Amino acid sequence: MKGLAEGQYIKHSQYGLGVITETDADTDRTSIDFDLYGVKTFVTSIMVVEPAEGTPPPRSKRRKKAGPRSAAAKKTETPK
Repeated sequence: MKGLAEGQYIKHSQYGLGVITETDADTDRTSIDFDLYGVKTFVTSIMVVEPAEGTPPPRSKRRKKAGPRSAAAKKTETPK
């Protein structure tokens, strides 16, 4: 979809409201950070979104889920 820029607030039929966080014309991909669903990546040429009214809510930095703890970290823990 042409005419959409990074930072623009949009509305998607399935995921609701979100902010365009990245567009890449070379790979035809657009990433959108949705208010309720987090970041989703779409094929730009076939995605269907429309500009949303209003201003997006403030975005917080989402933390990645912590992976399994290392063996060294387990050994240094004190028993409860």
